[in-house]
Amino acid sequence: MTEGLNTNKGKWSLAVLRVSQTSAKVWVGTLFHTLRKPEQACVELIKPDGTRIRKDIVSKDWQRPFRYVYQRFFTTVEFEGLEPDTHYEVEFIRRTDSIYREVEEWQVLRHGQFDTLPAALPAAGERPFTVALGSCFYAHRDGGQAAGSYRALYERGPENVRPHVTFLTGDQVYLDIGFDSLSFVRSEIRERVADDYAQHWQLLGSILSRGATWMLPDDHEYWNDYPFYDSLIPTLLALKIEDVRETWTKASEDGVRRIQQSPRVETFDIDELSFCLADLRSYRDDDRFLPERDFDRLTGWAKGLTGPGVLVIPQPLIVAPNPLERNLLSYRDQYARLLEALGETGHDVVVMSGDVHFGRIATTTLGPNGGKLVEVIASPLSNLTFLDGIATSTPERNPEPFPHASVRPQGWSSYPVDCPDAVSVRQGWWLSAYPKDRTTEHFMTAAFHRNAEGRVALKMDAWRVRERDDANLPKRDFNTVEVTLS
Repeated sequence: MTEGLNTNKGKWSLAVLRVSQTSAKVWVGTLFHTLRKPEQACVELIKPDGTRIRKDIVSKDWQRPFRYVYQRFFTTVEFEGLEPDTHYEVEFIRRTDSIYREVEEWQVLRHGQFDTLPAALPAAGERPFTVALGSCFYAHRDGGQAAGSYRALYERGPENVRPHVTFLTGDQVYLDIGFDSLSFVRSEIRERVADDYAQHWQLLGSILSRGATWMLPDDHEYWNDYPFYDSLIPTLLALKIEDVRETWTKASEDGVRRIQQSPRVETFDIDELSFCLADLRSYRDDDRFLPERDFDRLTGWAKGLTGPGVLVIPQPLIVAPNPLERNLLSYRDQYARLLEALGETGHDVVVMSGDVHFGRIATTTLGPNGGKLVEVIASPLSNLTFLDGIATSTPERNPEPFPHASVRPQGWSSYPVDCPDAVSVRQGWWLSAYPKDRTTEHFMTAAFHRNAEGRVALKMDAWRVRERDDANLPKRDFNTVEVTLS
């Protein structure tokens, strides 16, 4: 096989979407409209000893990422029977046409790598199980810097911070930015959504192909404050027309379900450390952020914790009422019931989130049963620019007591919130691309291991994506924050 010569290679995608201790799911294809489907292709998994497992792809396997857009295509393949805590490589390969019929030539289009989940939580002195966390990626001035920094840390970073998996917690694309959002033409709406995904997935490629990536959507995978359309933002006024809104909704739903393949509620465990990812954006209505059946799965996970839990959601839990747009606190009944469930067992819960355009670590008491809440917010990977740059934010270091009095469950008090650290701020200039003070572009890592006393320990770091150190690795933004969980 050969890498070959192909100026379109950057338009192909490979994303490792899921891993478990023994399996992996890989997404391959293209989101660009200029490429044609390979008649023969495959994905090969490369074991540590160099042997390969091949999954063939034939014409009927290709699917459309957008149901009414015909040129772009993808498929997924799954590998099973893998070993826990093992590093694998994958290659997306196609057969190329040749003037010599007897010569079979195959071309590697994309390469990826990942680690399966460990069977047990690593002990002190071993490489910890490390999650990378990021959100809010606006492509305009990134230039590949976010993915380049992530790649450097993943491939060359110190073992104690090198990510195994990644959680992207929303706004991986901004579909509602720009005056093209005003279009009333169905085909233009669909093509704009598809083109935005193509651009963003190309820029994020070095993240998506290194370690498994779970993705949750927030509102900009749809539009600002989705699913509501009462905004007076000029570029979103066309949403008040039912046909425009329906077309936009279907195209954006396709992106979330077929490209990001976001879970409603999904869990996995490493020993007593339990992870839960929940899409609290896509299924909102006037009264709830999740349908009751899915909400029961979420609260059932919380009530069943036998050790620390990690809840991954697209918006923070420690929030105040927002008069401008809805947050989780806007859904008082489900919010209060979620808090009750999270606090029931007395185990500590780590919330990983994004959305708010600042990075911060905050801790507080989680109800009367002895648990604590550690909230980790990583936002943004790449800041909004020009007029949209007024939506940037700086860290809120003195939040109100948690939870807000309007949603305080019976028997709970409101507890002080401590902020051990927050990501640094950059000064804005009115005549620049960044007119307002903004949080430094970053992602975070959260490393879990079992300490010498047998308890779960967590170390958290923030990494600046647009600044490198002498080793050409992303610079740390603040000193490591350490927490012991129970």
